[in-house]
Amino acid sequence: MQSTPNYLWSTEDLLGQGATASVYKARNKKSGELVAVKVFNNASYLRPHEVQMREFEMLRKLNHKNIVKLFAVEETGSSKQKVLVMEYCSSGSLLNVLEDPANAFGLAESEFLIVLQCVVAGMNHLRENGVVHRDIKPGNIMRLVGEDGQSIYKLTDFGAARELEDDEKFVSVYGTEEYLHPDVYERAVLRKPQQKAFGVTVDLWSIGVTFYHAATGSLPFVPFGGPRRNKEIMYKITTEKPPGAIAGIQRQENGNIEWSYELPVTCRLSTGLKDQLIPVLANILEVDQEKCWGFDQFFAGTNDILHRIVVDVFSLQQASSHRIYIHSYNTTAKFLDAVFKQTNIAPHHQEYFFEGHLYELDPNLQAHNFCRTTESSPLTLLSTSEQPEDVLGVRYRDPALDFPKLVPRVDVVADCSAAKSAVGAAHQTLRVGQALRRGRELLARGLQWVIGNLRSECCRILEQRRGAQAVLACLQLTQGKTLVLFQAVPGGSRDPAGVDVLETRLQRVDQELSQCSHSVFDFQGALDGILAELLKDRQQVHEDKSIQQMEWCLEKMQGIYKQFKKARTCLSEWSVTCDLQLNNSIIERLGGAAPTPSV
Repeated sequence: MQSTPNYLWSTEDLLGQGATASVYKARNKKSGELVAVKVFNNASYLRPHEVQMREFEMLRKLNHKNIVKLFAVEETGSSKQKVLVMEYCSSGSLLNVLEDPANAFGLAESEFLIVLQCVVAGMNHLRENGVVHRDIKPGNIMRLVGEDGQSIYKLTDFGAARELEDDEKFVSVYGTEEYLHPDVYERAVLRKPQQKAFGVTVDLWSIGVTFYHAATGSLPFVPFGGPRRNKEIMYKITTEKPPGAIAGIQRQENGNIEWSYELPVTCRLSTGLKDQLIPVLANILEVDQEKCWGFDQFFAGTNDILHRIVVDVFSLQQASSHRIYIHSYNTTAKFLDAVFKQTNIAPHHQEYFFEGHLYELDPNLQAHNFCRTTESSPLTLLSTSEQPEDVLGVRYRDPALDFPKLVPRVDVVADCSAAKSAVGAAHQTLRVGQALRRGRELLARGLQWVIGNLRSECCRILEQRRGAQAVLACLQLTQGKTLVLFQAVPGGSRDPAGVDVLETRLQRVDQELSQCSHSVFDFQGALDGILAELLKDRQQVHEDKSIQQMEWCLEKMQGIYKQFKKARTCLSEWSVTCDLQLNNSIIERLGGAAPTPSV
Protein backbone atom coordinates (compact mmCIF):
# COMPACT_ATOMS: atom_id res chain seq x y z
CA MET A 1 0.00 0.00 0.00
CA GLN A 2 1.08 3.57 -0.69
CA SER A 3 -0.45 6.85 0.39
CA THR A 4 -0.37 10.62 0.49
CA PRO A 5 -1.90 12.68 3.29
CA ASN A 6 -5.39 12.31 1.79
CA TYR A 7 -5.30 9.29 -0.55
CA LEU A 8 -4.51 5.58 -0.35
CA TRP A 9 -3.88 2.95 -3.04
CA SER A 10 -2.46 -0.48 -3.67
CA THR A 11 0.26 -0.99 -6.26
CA GLU A 12 -1.78 -3.95 -7.51
CA ASP A 13 -4.51 -1.57 -8.71
CA LEU A 14 -2.48 -0.45 -11.72
CA LEU A 15 -4.50 1.39 -14.38
CA GLY A 16 -1.66 2.24 -16.73
CA GLN A 17 2.08 2.63 -16.99
CA GLY A 18 4.36 4.85 -19.05
CA ALA A 19 8.02 5.74 -19.31
CA THR A 20 7.94 8.28 -16.49
CA ALA A 21 4.91 7.40 -14.35
CA SER A 22 2.34 4.82 -13.31
CA VAL A 23 -1.37 5.43 -12.74
CA TYR A 24 -3.25 3.64 -9.95
CA LYS A 25 -6.82 3.47 -8.72
CA ALA A 26 -6.96 5.13 -5.29
CA ARG A 27 -9.48 6.26 -2.67
CA ASN A 28 -9.93 9.36 -0.58
CA LYS A 29 -9.15 8.37 3.02
CA LYS A 30 -12.14 10.27 4.43
CA SER A 31 -14.90 10.00 1.81
CA GLY A 32 -13.88 6.77 0.06
CA GLU A 33 -14.26 8.51 -3.28
CA LEU A 34 -12.46 6.74 -6.14
CA VAL A 35 -9.74 8.73 -7.90
CA ALA A 36 -6.77 8.05 -10.16
CA VAL A 37 -3.28 8.88 -8.91
CA LYS A 38 -0.33 9.39 -11.21
CA VAL A 39 2.91 8.47 -9.44
CA PHE A 40 6.15 9.58 -11.08
CA ASN A 41 9.14 7.25 -11.15
CA ASN A 42 12.85 8.01 -10.83
CA ALA A 43 13.26 8.46 -14.60
CA SER A 44 10.85 11.39 -14.52
CA TYR A 45 13.13 13.29 -12.14
CA LEU A 46 15.99 13.13 -14.66
CA ARG A 47 14.03 15.58 -16.81
CA PRO A 48 14.59 19.34 -16.41
CA HIS A 49 12.60 20.84 -13.54
CA GLU A 50 10.46 22.99 -15.84
CA VAL A 51 9.49 19.89 -17.82
CA GLN A 52 8.57 18.08 -14.60
CA MET A 53 6.34 20.97 -13.54
CA ARG A 54 4.72 21.46 -16.94
CA GLU A 55 2.02 18.80 -16.51
CA PHE A 56 0.97 20.18 -13.11
CA GLU A 57 0.69 23.66 -14.56
CA MET A 58 -1.20 22.49 -17.64
CA LEU A 59 -3.82 20.59 -15.66
CA ARG A 60 -4.31 23.50 -13.25
CA LYS A 61 -4.93 25.76 -16.23
CA LEU A 62 -7.44 23.48 -17.98
CA ASN A 63 -11.03 23.02 -16.90
CA HIS A 64 -13.40 21.23 -19.27
CA LYS A 65 -15.78 18.27 -19.12
CA ASN A 66 -13.80 16.51 -21.88
CA ILE A 67 -10.45 16.83 -20.10
CA VAL A 68 -9.61 14.72 -17.06
CA LYS A 69 -9.83 16.93 -13.96
CA LEU A 70 -6.92 17.53 -11.60
CA PHE A 71 -8.05 17.43 -7.96
CA ALA A 72 -4.77 17.87 -6.11
CA VAL A 73 -0.98 17.56 -6.23
CA GLU A 74 0.37 15.69 -3.19
CA GLU A 75 3.50 13.82 -2.10
CA THR A 76 3.96 10.29 -0.84
CA GLY A 77 4.90 10.08 2.82
CA SER A 78 8.18 8.17 2.48
CA SER A 79 9.84 9.10 -0.81
CA LYS A 80 8.24 12.53 -1.25
CA GLN A 81 7.39 11.62 -4.83
CA LYS A 82 4.98 13.98 -6.59
CA VAL A 83 1.53 12.51 -7.09
CA LEU A 84 -1.23 13.90 -9.34
CA VAL A 85 -4.70 13.14 -7.97
CA MET A 86 -7.10 13.09 -10.90
CA GLU A 87 -10.63 12.19 -11.91
CA TYR A 88 -11.13 8.41 -12.14
CA CYS A 89 -12.61 7.16 -15.42
CA SER A 90 -14.11 3.79 -14.58
CA SER A 91 -14.49 2.48 -18.13
CA GLY A 92 -10.86 2.53 -19.20
CA SER A 93 -9.70 4.24 -22.37
CA LEU A 94 -10.80 4.43 -25.98
CA LEU A 95 -8.02 1.92 -26.68
CA ASN A 96 -9.69 -0.55 -24.29
CA VAL A 97 -12.94 -0.06 -26.19
CA LEU A 98 -11.24 -0.67 -29.55
CA GLU A 99 -9.49 -3.79 -28.22
CA ASP A 100 -12.88 -5.35 -27.46
CA PRO A 101 -13.45 -7.95 -30.24
CA ALA A 102 -16.94 -6.49 -30.72
CA ASN A 103 -15.21 -3.37 -32.11
CA ALA A 104 -12.63 -5.19 -34.24
CA PHE A 105 -13.98 -3.35 -37.30
CA GLY A 106 -14.52 -0.02 -35.60
CA LEU A 107 -17.07 1.62 -33.37
CA ALA A 108 -20.79 1.73 -33.99
CA GLU A 109 -21.85 4.99 -35.64
CA SER A 110 -23.53 6.39 -32.51
CA GLU A 111 -20.43 5.73 -30.38
CA PHE A 112 -18.07 7.14 -33.01
CA LEU A 113 -20.05 10.39 -33.09
CA ILE A 114 -19.68 10.65 -29.29
CA VAL A 115 -15.90 10.17 -29.62
CA LEU A 116 -15.82 12.81 -32.37
CA GLN A 117 -17.83 15.30 -30.32
CA CYS A 118 -15.81 14.77 -27.12
CA VAL A 119 -12.37 14.94 -28.75
CA VAL A 120 -13.29 18.03 -30.77
CA ALA A 121 -14.66 19.78 -27.67
CA GLY A 122 -11.58 18.85 -25.61
CA MET A 123 -9.18 19.97 -28.34
CA ASN A 124 -11.09 23.22 -28.78
CA HIS A 125 -10.52 23.96 -25.08
CA LEU A 126 -6.80 23.20 -25.48
CA ARG A 127 -6.49 25.59 -28.42
CA GLU A 128 -8.41 28.29 -26.59
CA ASN A 129 -5.73 28.02 -23.91
CA GLY A 130 -2.86 27.84 -26.41
CA VAL A 131 -1.95 24.25 -25.52
CA VAL A 132 -0.60 21.56 -27.87
CA HIS A 133 -1.02 18.01 -26.47
CA ARG A 134 1.63 16.17 -28.57
CA ASP A 135 0.50 12.66 -27.60
CA ILE A 136 -3.06 12.22 -28.86
CA LYS A 137 -3.93 8.53 -29.19
CA PRO A 138 -6.76 6.18 -28.10
CA GLY A 139 -4.85 5.24 -24.94
CA ASN A 140 -4.89 8.89 -23.83
CA ILE A 141 -8.64 9.31 -24.32
CA MET A 142 -10.37 8.05 -21.18
CA ARG A 143 -13.98 6.86 -20.98
CA LEU A 144 -16.63 6.95 -18.34
CA VAL A 145 -20.35 6.27 -18.52
CA GLY A 146 -22.73 9.09 -17.59
CA GLU A 147 -25.96 8.79 -15.64
CA ASP A 148 -27.89 8.47 -18.91
CA GLY A 149 -25.79 5.44 -19.88
CA GLN A 150 -23.98 7.38 -22.61
CA SER A 151 -20.19 7.43 -22.92
CA ILE A 152 -18.16 10.51 -22.07
CA TYR A 153 -14.58 10.68 -23.40
CA LYS A 154 -11.86 12.83 -21.83
CA LEU A 155 -8.35 13.77 -22.91
CA THR A 156 -5.62 12.85 -20.45
CA ASP A 157 -1.83 12.55 -20.03
CA PHE A 158 -0.46 16.05 -20.45
CA GLY A 159 3.11 15.04 -19.73
CA ALA A 160 4.17 16.05 -23.24
CA ALA A 161 1.86 19.07 -23.52
CA ARG A 162 3.13 22.61 -23.73
CA GLU A 163 1.85 26.07 -24.50
CA LEU A 164 2.08 26.89 -28.20
CA GLU A 165 0.15 29.36 -30.32
CA ASP A 166 -0.93 28.63 -33.91
CA ASP A 167 2.01 30.51 -35.45
CA GLU A 168 4.66 29.12 -33.09
CA LYS A 169 6.95 26.09 -33.54
CA PHE A 170 8.73 23.60 -31.30
CA VAL A 171 11.67 21.27 -31.89
CA SER A 172 11.46 18.67 -29.08
CA VAL A 173 9.92 15.28 -29.93
CA TYR A 174 7.27 13.34 -28.03
CA GLY A 175 4.46 10.94 -28.82
CA THR A 176 3.64 7.36 -29.75
CA GLU A 177 5.06 5.90 -32.96
CA GLU A 178 1.90 4.92 -34.85
CA TYR A 179 0.26 8.31 -34.21
CA LEU A 180 3.26 10.60 -34.83
CA HIS A 181 3.35 13.15 -37.61
CA PRO A 182 5.93 11.91 -40.21
CA ASP A 183 8.25 14.87 -39.58
CA VAL A 184 8.36 14.04 -35.87
CA TYR A 185 8.57 10.30 -36.67
CA GLU A 186 11.65 10.88 -38.85
CA ARG A 187 13.60 12.35 -35.97
CA ALA A 188 12.12 10.55 -32.96
CA VAL A 189 11.89 7.01 -34.39
CA LEU A 190 14.32 6.87 -37.32
CA ARG A 191 16.83 9.07 -35.46
CA LYS A 192 17.59 11.03 -38.61
CA PRO A 193 19.12 14.47 -38.04
CA GLN A 194 16.93 17.24 -39.46
CA GLN A 195 16.33 20.86 -38.59
CA LYS A 196 12.55 20.93 -39.01
CA ALA A 197 10.42 22.72 -36.45
CA PHE A 198 6.95 21.47 -35.64
CA GLY A 199 3.70 23.37 -35.27
CA VAL A 200 0.32 22.67 -33.68
CA THR A 201 -0.76 20.70 -36.75
CA VAL A 202 1.17 17.67 -35.45
CA ASP A 203 -1.80 17.19 -33.08
CA LEU A 204 -4.12 17.15 -36.09
CA TRP A 205 -2.20 14.26 -37.68
CA SER A 206 -2.49 12.28 -34.43
CA ILE A 207 -6.21 13.06 -34.27
CA GLY A 208 -6.63 11.87 -37.87
CA VAL A 209 -4.95 8.54 -37.11
CA THR A 210 -7.03 8.22 -33.93
CA PHE A 211 -10.32 8.92 -35.73
CA TYR A 212 -9.43 6.45 -38.50
CA HIS A 213 -8.57 3.83 -35.85
CA ALA A 214 -11.88 4.47 -34.05
CA ALA A 215 -13.88 4.30 -37.29
CA THR A 216 -12.29 1.12 -38.69
CA GLY A 217 -10.64 -0.75 -35.80
CA SER A 218 -7.30 -0.56 -37.68
CA LEU A 219 -4.46 1.88 -38.15
CA PRO A 220 -4.48 3.76 -41.48
CA PHE A 221 -0.81 3.21 -42.40
CA VAL A 222 0.48 -0.35 -42.09
CA PRO A 223 3.69 -1.74 -43.66
CA PHE A 224 4.11 -5.49 -44.11
CA GLY A 225 4.89 -6.99 -40.72
CA GLY A 226 3.43 -4.03 -38.81
CA PRO A 227 4.43 -0.43 -38.04
CA ARG A 228 7.02 -1.31 -35.40
CA ARG A 229 8.77 -4.02 -37.43
CA ASN A 230 9.25 -2.02 -40.60
CA LYS A 231 9.85 1.59 -39.59
CA GLU A 232 11.42 2.75 -42.86
CA ILE A 233 8.41 1.57 -44.89
CA MET A 234 6.11 3.14 -42.30
CA TYR A 235 7.84 6.46 -42.92
CA LYS A 236 7.71 5.90 -46.69
CA ILE A 237 3.95 5.27 -46.59
CA THR A 238 3.16 8.40 -44.60
CA THR A 239 5.46 10.72 -46.58
CA GLU A 240 4.63 9.43 -50.07
CA LYS A 241 0.89 9.30 -49.50
CA PRO A 242 -0.95 10.84 -52.50
CA PRO A 243 -3.20 13.87 -51.84
CA GLY A 244 -6.65 12.73 -50.71
CA ALA A 245 -5.54 9.24 -49.65
CA ILE A 246 -6.50 8.38 -46.07
CA ALA A 247 -4.85 4.96 -45.77
CA GLY A 248 -2.01 2.88 -47.18
CA ILE A 249 -1.19 -0.77 -46.60
CA GLN A 250 1.63 -3.02 -47.79
CA ARG A 251 0.33 -6.60 -47.96
CA GLN A 252 3.54 -8.34 -49.08
CA GLU A 253 7.18 -7.94 -48.15
CA ASN A 254 8.75 -5.37 -50.48
CA GLY A 255 5.37 -5.16 -52.18
CA ASN A 256 3.52 -2.18 -53.55
CA ILE A 257 1.51 0.08 -51.26
CA GLU A 258 -2.26 -0.02 -51.74
CA TRP A 259 -3.70 3.46 -51.29
CA SER A 260 -7.25 4.00 -50.15
CA TYR A 261 -9.38 7.11 -50.57
CA GLU A 262 -12.40 5.62 -48.83
CA LEU A 263 -13.18 3.99 -45.50
CA PRO A 264 -13.37 0.18 -45.83
CA VAL A 265 -16.68 -1.60 -46.42
CA THR A 266 -16.21 -3.39 -43.07
CA CYS A 267 -16.42 0.00 -41.33
CA ARG A 268 -19.68 0.30 -39.38
CA LEU A 269 -20.29 3.93 -40.33
CA SER A 270 -23.05 4.74 -42.80
CA THR A 271 -22.29 6.09 -46.27
CA GLY A 272 -23.84 9.39 -45.20
CA LEU A 273 -21.37 9.84 -42.33
CA LYS A 274 -18.43 8.52 -44.36
CA ASP A 275 -19.07 11.18 -47.01
CA GLN A 276 -18.81 13.87 -44.34
CA LEU A 277 -15.82 12.38 -42.48
CA ILE A 278 -13.49 11.44 -45.36
CA PRO A 279 -12.70 15.06 -46.41
CA VAL A 280 -11.79 15.88 -42.79
CA LEU A 281 -9.42 12.89 -42.59
CA ALA A 282 -7.88 13.67 -45.99
CA ASN A 283 -7.09 17.24 -44.96
CA ILE A 284 -5.58 16.53 -41.53
CA LEU A 285 -3.64 13.44 -42.64
CA GLU A 286 -1.52 15.73 -44.81
CA VAL A 287 2.25 15.41 -44.33
CA ASP A 288 3.01 18.91 -45.66
CA GLN A 289 2.35 21.18 -42.68
CA GLU A 290 1.74 24.07 -45.08
CA LYS A 291 -1.04 22.17 -46.90
CA CYS A 292 -2.56 20.60 -43.79
CA TRP A 293 -5.70 22.15 -42.39
CA GLY A 294 -5.29 24.45 -39.42
CA PHE A 295 -7.39 24.05 -36.29
CA ASP A 296 -9.92 26.65 -37.45
CA GLN A 297 -10.66 24.56 -40.55
CA PHE A 298 -10.66 21.37 -38.50
CA PHE A 299 -13.17 22.74 -36.00
CA ALA A 300 -15.33 24.12 -38.83
CA GLY A 301 -15.31 20.74 -40.65
CA THR A 302 -16.03 18.59 -37.61
CA ASN A 303 -18.68 20.93 -36.17
CA ASP A 304 -20.39 20.90 -39.54
CA ILE A 305 -20.77 17.12 -39.09
CA LEU A 306 -21.84 17.34 -35.45
CA HIS A 307 -24.51 19.97 -36.11
CA ARG A 308 -26.28 17.94 -38.79
CA ILE A 309 -29.40 15.87 -38.15
CA VAL A 310 -29.97 12.38 -39.50
CA VAL A 311 -32.89 11.20 -41.61
CA ASP A 312 -33.06 7.41 -42.07
CA VAL A 313 -34.28 6.23 -45.47
CA PHE A 314 -35.00 2.74 -46.79
CA SER A 315 -35.04 2.42 -50.60
CA LEU A 316 -37.70 -0.18 -51.36
CA GLN A 317 -36.74 -1.31 -54.88
CA GLN A 318 -33.04 -1.27 -54.00
CA ALA A 319 -33.56 -3.02 -50.61
CA SER A 320 -30.97 -0.69 -49.06
CA SER A 321 -30.78 1.50 -45.96
CA HIS A 322 -29.35 5.01 -46.03
CA ARG A 323 -28.60 7.74 -43.48
CA ILE A 324 -28.90 11.28 -44.77
CA TYR A 325 -26.86 13.88 -42.86
CA ILE A 326 -28.32 17.36 -43.44
CA HIS A 327 -28.61 20.60 -41.50
CA SER A 328 -31.84 21.23 -39.66
CA TYR A 329 -32.46 24.37 -41.73
CA ASN A 330 -32.06 22.55 -45.07
CA THR A 331 -35.28 22.26 -47.08
CA THR A 332 -36.87 19.28 -48.81
CA ALA A 333 -35.02 20.09 -52.05
CA LYS A 334 -31.64 19.67 -50.34
CA PHE A 335 -32.82 16.43 -48.74
CA LEU A 336 -34.02 14.99 -52.07
CA ASP A 337 -30.66 15.86 -53.66
CA ALA A 338 -28.82 14.11 -50.81
CA VAL A 339 -30.99 11.01 -51.30
CA PHE A 340 -30.27 11.14 -55.04
CA LYS A 341 -26.52 11.18 -54.31
CA GLN A 342 -26.79 7.90 -52.39
CA THR A 343 -29.51 6.09 -54.37
CA ASN A 344 -29.32 7.61 -57.87
CA ILE A 345 -33.10 8.05 -57.77
CA ALA A 346 -33.94 11.47 -59.24
CA PRO A 347 -35.81 13.86 -56.90
CA HIS A 348 -38.92 13.97 -59.12
CA HIS A 349 -39.10 10.15 -58.98
CA GLN A 350 -38.93 9.95 -55.18
CA GLU A 351 -42.12 9.04 -53.31
CA TYR A 352 -42.13 8.38 -49.56
CA PHE A 353 -44.10 6.35 -47.05
CA PHE A 354 -43.90 6.62 -43.29
CA GLU A 355 -45.60 4.37 -40.76
CA GLY A 356 -47.96 2.98 -43.38
CA HIS A 357 -49.03 6.24 -44.98
CA LEU A 358 -47.99 8.21 -48.02
CA TYR A 359 -45.70 10.99 -46.74
CA GLU A 360 -45.89 14.25 -48.67
CA LEU A 361 -42.83 16.50 -48.39
CA ASP A 362 -43.56 20.16 -48.98
CA PRO A 363 -40.75 21.70 -51.10
CA ASN A 364 -40.18 24.46 -48.53
CA LEU A 365 -40.36 22.24 -45.45
CA GLN A 366 -37.20 22.42 -43.31
CA ALA A 367 -35.53 19.23 -42.14
CA HIS A 368 -36.16 19.88 -38.43
CA ASN A 369 -39.89 19.57 -39.21
CA PHE A 370 -39.52 16.16 -40.89
CA CYS A 371 -40.92 13.12 -39.11
CA ARG A 372 -38.54 11.59 -36.58
CA THR A 373 -36.93 8.53 -38.12
CA THR A 374 -34.76 5.70 -36.79
CA GLU A 375 -32.90 2.81 -38.38
CA SER A 376 -35.87 0.51 -37.70
CA SER A 377 -38.47 3.17 -38.52
CA PRO A 378 -37.16 5.01 -41.60
CA LEU A 379 -38.79 6.93 -44.39
CA THR A 380 -39.56 4.30 -47.04
CA LEU A 381 -38.56 5.47 -50.51
CA LEU A 382 -40.45 4.29 -53.60
CA SER A 383 -39.08 5.13 -57.02
CA THR A 384 -41.79 6.11 -59.54
CA SER A 385 -39.39 5.79 -62.47
CA GLU A 386 -40.42 3.39 -65.23
CA GLN A 387 -36.83 2.15 -65.35
CA PRO A 388 -36.14 -0.67 -62.85
CA GLU A 389 -33.79 0.26 -60.01
CA ASP A 390 -30.62 -1.73 -59.40
CA VAL A 391 -30.77 -3.72 -56.17
CA LEU A 392 -28.09 -2.46 -53.74
CA GLY A 393 -28.97 -4.52 -50.67
CA VAL A 394 -26.57 -4.75 -47.74
CA ARG A 395 -22.94 -4.04 -48.67
CA TYR A 396 -20.47 -6.16 -46.73
CA ARG A 397 -17.25 -8.10 -46.96
CA ASP A 398 -17.63 -11.84 -46.34
CA PRO A 399 -16.71 -12.17 -42.63
CA ALA A 400 -15.29 -15.64 -43.37
CA LEU A 401 -12.33 -13.86 -44.98
CA ASP A 402 -11.50 -12.34 -41.60
CA PHE A 403 -11.43 -15.59 -39.64
CA PRO A 404 -7.79 -16.36 -38.77
CA LYS A 405 -5.85 -19.35 -39.96
CA LEU A 406 -5.11 -21.65 -37.06
CA VAL A 407 -1.52 -22.78 -36.57
CA PRO A 408 -1.00 -26.55 -36.05
CA ARG A 409 1.23 -26.12 -32.98
CA VAL A 410 0.25 -25.16 -29.45
CA ASP A 411 1.01 -21.51 -28.77
CA VAL A 412 -1.06 -19.84 -26.05
CA VAL A 413 -0.22 -16.30 -27.17
CA ALA A 414 -0.93 -17.02 -30.86
CA ASP A 415 -4.06 -18.99 -29.99
CA CYS A 416 -5.36 -16.13 -27.84
CA SER A 417 -4.78 -13.68 -30.70
CA ALA A 418 -6.51 -16.05 -33.15
CA ALA A 419 -9.44 -16.47 -30.76
CA LYS A 420 -9.78 -12.68 -30.49
CA SER A 421 -9.80 -12.34 -34.30
CA ALA A 422 -12.35 -15.13 -34.61
CA VAL A 423 -14.66 -13.48 -32.06
CA GLY A 424 -14.32 -10.18 -33.91
CA ALA A 425 -15.27 -11.87 -37.20
CA ALA A 426 -18.19 -13.59 -35.45
CA HIS A 427 -19.46 -10.22 -34.20
CA GLN A 428 -19.24 -8.92 -37.77
CA THR A 429 -21.08 -12.00 -39.07
CA LEU A 430 -23.86 -11.40 -36.56
CA ARG A 431 -24.13 -7.73 -37.57
CA VAL A 432 -24.35 -8.68 -41.25
CA GLY A 433 -27.04 -11.23 -40.42
CA GLN A 434 -28.98 -8.68 -38.40
CA ALA A 435 -28.69 -6.12 -41.21
CA LEU A 436 -29.98 -8.66 -43.74
CA ARG A 437 -32.85 -9.59 -41.42
CA ARG A 438 -33.68 -5.92 -40.85
CA GLY A 439 -33.61 -5.25 -44.60
CA ARG A 440 -35.93 -8.18 -45.24
CA GLU A 441 -38.38 -6.93 -42.61
CA LEU A 442 -38.30 -3.36 -43.94
CA LEU A 443 -38.80 -4.67 -47.47
CA ALA A 444 -41.84 -6.74 -46.47
CA ARG A 445 -43.30 -3.91 -44.39
CA GLY A 446 -42.75 -1.35 -47.15
CA LEU A 447 -44.38 -3.61 -49.73
CA GLN A 448 -47.36 -4.05 -47.43
CA TRP A 449 -47.70 -0.28 -47.22
CA VAL A 450 -47.45 0.11 -51.00
CA ILE A 451 -50.01 -2.67 -51.52
CA GLY A 452 -52.29 -1.05 -48.95
CA ASN A 453 -51.96 2.26 -50.79
CA LEU A 454 -52.67 0.56 -54.14
CA ARG A 455 -55.72 -1.20 -52.70
CA SER A 456 -57.01 2.17 -51.46
CA GLU A 457 -56.35 3.56 -54.92
CA CYS A 458 -58.29 0.66 -56.44
CA CYS A 459 -61.23 1.37 -54.12
CA ARG A 460 -61.09 5.03 -55.13
CA ILE A 461 -61.07 4.08 -58.82
CA LEU A 462 -64.02 1.71 -58.32
CA GLU A 463 -65.89 4.44 -56.44
CA GLN A 464 -65.19 6.82 -59.32
CA ARG A 465 -66.28 4.10 -61.74
CA ARG A 466 -69.60 3.74 -59.90
CA GLY A 467 -70.05 7.50 -60.11
CA ALA A 468 -69.19 7.43 -63.80
CA GLN A 469 -71.61 4.52 -64.28
CA ALA A 470 -74.41 6.54 -62.65
CA VAL A 471 -73.66 9.53 -64.89
CA LEU A 472 -73.59 7.21 -67.90
CA ALA A 473 -76.99 5.77 -66.98
CA CYS A 474 -78.38 9.32 -66.80
CA LEU A 475 -76.84 10.12 -70.20
CA GLN A 476 -78.29 6.95 -71.72
CA LEU A 477 -81.74 7.81 -70.30
CA THR A 478 -81.47 11.35 -71.63
CA GLN A 479 -80.38 10.02 -75.01
CA GLY A 480 -83.43 7.73 -75.09
CA LYS A 481 -85.79 10.56 -74.19
CA THR A 482 -84.18 12.77 -76.81
CA LEU A 483 -84.73 10.11 -79.43
CA VAL A 484 -88.43 9.77 -78.47
CA LEU A 485 -88.88 13.55 -78.65
CA PHE A 486 -87.35 13.71 -82.09
CA GLN A 487 -89.58 10.87 -83.27
CA ALA A 488 -92.70 12.61 -81.80
CA VAL A 489 -92.33 15.85 -83.77
CA PRO A 490 -93.35 16.17 -87.44
CA GLY A 491 -90.80 14.40 -89.51
CA GLY A 492 -89.64 12.63 -86.37
CA SER A 493 -89.72 9.26 -88.02
CA ARG A 494 -86.33 10.22 -89.35
CA ASP A 495 -83.45 9.64 -86.83
CA PRO A 496 -81.97 12.94 -85.68
CA ALA A 497 -78.41 13.57 -86.80
CA GLY A 498 -75.84 12.38 -84.28
CA VAL A 499 -78.24 10.54 -81.95
CA ASP A 500 -77.10 7.15 -83.24
CA VAL A 501 -73.48 8.21 -82.95
CA LEU A 502 -74.05 9.31 -79.32
CA GLU A 503 -75.70 6.03 -78.49
CA THR A 504 -72.76 4.11 -79.96
CA ARG A 505 -70.29 6.18 -77.95
CA LEU A 506 -72.24 5.69 -74.72
CA GLN A 507 -72.31 1.96 -75.29
CA ARG A 508 -68.55 1.98 -75.86
CA VAL A 509 -68.00 3.93 -72.62
CA ASP A 510 -70.20 1.42 -70.80
CA GLN A 511 -68.08 -1.44 -72.12
CA GLU A 512 -64.82 0.34 -71.16
CA LEU A 513 -66.12 1.00 -67.64
CA SER A 514 -67.00 -2.68 -67.30
CA GLN A 515 -63.55 -3.68 -68.57
CA CYS A 516 -61.98 -1.21 -66.13
CA SER A 517 -63.89 -2.79 -63.27
CA HIS A 518 -62.76 -6.26 -64.30
CA SER A 519 -59.15 -5.05 -64.58
CA VAL A 520 -59.29 -3.42 -61.17
CA PHE A 521 -60.81 -6.57 -59.65
CA ASP A 522 -58.08 -8.68 -61.27
CA PHE A 523 -55.44 -6.26 -59.97
CA GLN A 524 -56.92 -6.43 -56.48
CA GLY A 525 -56.77 -10.21 -56.69
CA ALA A 526 -53.09 -10.06 -57.69
CA LEU A 527 -52.39 -7.68 -54.78
CA ASP A 528 -54.15 -10.05 -52.40
CA GLY A 529 -51.95 -12.88 -53.68
CA ILE A 530 -48.77 -10.85 -53.15
CA LEU A 531 -49.99 -9.82 -49.71
CA ALA A 532 -50.59 -13.45 -48.77
CA GLU A 533 -47.05 -14.32 -49.91
CA LEU A 534 -45.68 -11.45 -47.85
CA LEU A 535 -47.51 -12.59 -44.75
CA LYS A 536 -46.20 -16.09 -45.33
CA ASP A 537 -42.66 -14.75 -45.74
CA ARG A 538 -42.94 -12.67 -42.55
CA GLN A 539 -44.06 -15.76 -40.69
CA GLN A 540 -41.01 -17.63 -42.02
CA VAL A 541 -38.79 -14.75 -40.86
CA HIS A 542 -40.41 -14.91 -37.44
CA GLU A 543 -39.78 -18.66 -37.25
CA ASP A 544 -36.18 -18.39 -38.52
CA LYS A 545 -33.74 -19.01 -35.65
CA SER A 546 -30.53 -18.14 -37.54
CA ILE A 547 -29.84 -14.97 -35.54
CA GLN A 548 -30.42 -16.77 -32.23
CA GLN A 549 -28.08 -19.56 -33.33
CA MET A 550 -25.40 -17.04 -34.29
CA GLU A 551 -25.78 -15.32 -30.92
CA TRP A 552 -25.46 -18.64 -29.13
CA CYS A 553 -22.36 -19.52 -31.18
CA LEU A 554 -20.81 -16.11 -30.45
CA GLU A 555 -21.45 -16.53 -26.74
CA LYS A 556 -19.60 -19.86 -26.76
CA MET A 557 -16.71 -18.35 -28.76
CA GLN A 558 -16.43 -15.49 -26.27
CA GLY A 559 -16.22 -18.03 -23.45
CA ILE A 560 -13.35 -19.81 -25.23
CA TYR A 561 -11.60 -16.48 -25.84
CA LYS A 562 -11.85 -15.62 -22.13
CA GLN A 563 -10.22 -18.97 -21.30
CA PHE A 564 -7.37 -18.20 -23.70
CA LYS A 565 -6.93 -14.73 -22.13
CA LYS A 566 -6.77 -16.32 -18.70
CA ALA A 567 -4.23 -18.88 -19.91
CA ARG A 568 -2.14 -16.13 -21.50
CA THR A 569 -2.19 -14.13 -18.25
CA CYS A 570 -1.15 -17.19 -16.26
CA LEU A 571 1.63 -17.86 -18.78
CA SER A 572 2.89 -14.28 -18.41
CA GLU A 573 2.86 -14.54 -14.62
CA TRP A 574 4.63 -17.90 -14.82
CA SER A 575 7.23 -16.39 -17.15
CA VAL A 576 7.86 -13.51 -14.74
CA THR A 577 8.19 -15.96 -11.85
CA CYS A 578 10.67 -18.06 -13.84
CA ASP A 579 12.72 -14.95 -14.67
CA LEU A 580 12.81 -13.97 -11.00
CA GLN A 581 13.82 -17.47 -9.95
CA LEU A 582 16.53 -17.55 -12.62
CA ASN A 583 17.85 -14.14 -11.51
CA ASN A 584 17.83 -15.29 -7.88
CA SER A 585 19.72 -18.44 -8.81
CA ILE A 586 22.39 -16.42 -10.60
CA ILE A 587 22.72 -14.04 -7.64
CA GLU A 588 23.06 -16.96 -5.20
CA ARG A 589 25.77 -18.56 -7.33
CA LEU A 590 27.60 -15.26 -7.36
CA GLY A 591 27.40 -15.20 -3.59
CA GLY A 592 24.75 -12.49 -3.25
CA ALA A 593 21.54 -12.49 -1.24
CA ALA A 594 18.49 -13.36 -3.31
CA PRO A 595 15.42 -11.16 -2.84
CA THR A 596 12.09 -12.83 -2.15
CA PRO A 597 10.25 -13.31 -5.47
CA SER A 598 6.80 -11.76 -5.70
CA VAL A 599 4.39 -11.49 -8.61
